[in-house]
Amino acid sequence: MTKIATTIEPEKEDVATSAPGRQAEQSEAPAARVTPEPFARKSRHGWPSRLRSYFILSPLIWAYTIVLGSLSLLSSFVDRNGRIQHALARFWSWLILKTILSPVKVLGADENTFDNTRPKVYAVTHASALDIPIIYVHLPFQFRIIFKSELLSYPFVGWHLRRSGQVCINQQNPSASIGAIKSALKSLRGGIPLVIFPEGGRTRDGKIQPFLPGAFFLAIKAQADIVPIALVDTFDLLPMNTYHIKCQPLEMRVGEIISTKGLTLRDTEAVSERVRAAIETLHSAAQ
Repeated sequence: MTKIATTIEPEKEDVATSAPGRQAEQSEAPAARVTPEPFARKSRHGWPSRLRSYFILSPLIWAYTIVLGSLSLLSSFVDRNGRIQHALARFWSWLILKTILSPVKVLGADENTFDNTRPKVYAVTHASALDIPIIYVHLPFQFRIIFKSELLSYPFVGWHLRRSGQVCINQQNPSASIGAIKSALKSLRGGIPLVIFPEGGRTRDGKIQPFLPGAFFLAIKAQADIVPIALVDTFDLLPMNTYHIKCQPLEMRVGEIISTKGLTLRDTEAVSERVRAAIETLHSAAQ
């Protein structure tokens, strides 16, 4: 928010018309006492926080990833519907949230938020690599994530995404994603919700980025409801290009359901703007 500072000039007194002796009284008056500004508090995310993150939290997260990622890969050969893999991913996420000492408060969710009797697409802000564990823990049902193909290069995480039936979209070559899009539509219509990050990737400055064109193509195609979700303070928790996890309370704010019933693909841009406005309102709302 833009802060507006207002400076008020003190009224200047006319020396010629001032009462006799007034100037002398003013000169003898003690100078106004200036209270020194208190010293800035030392950041609670200084070197102790860095050392804890580098030598305790990050190694533990990698250990969880290697062990549970391996189990997930093995289970994929016998688990065709992805339930075991989803349960393992949820357990992995729960372990991470407990490890990073960052409780998540869920606001705005009601009985309709998680009712998937109708197809639903959950549109989520993306500011941190730790957004995904939050989503896995706090969406209490099996779902599929739409992710960009670059994530396939990450060991264990990429392997899990490929083997667990998540939806890979190639942003450089969308035509190569037709099969994945058909699979996602089939999942939506079959009662398995989708989670999408309409910004297309993590924000580099903590601000909500422009949504990708066609981000809600699948929602309109399947006539699915859209649930806007804003994850608050996850950028401060773990921004891009760092391994320093700054443990702190977080919030997951859930907005009103946005219906696409009766809409066509011509309405994609309007739907995208409506969802973006809802997410920005959630993100900036005072709680």
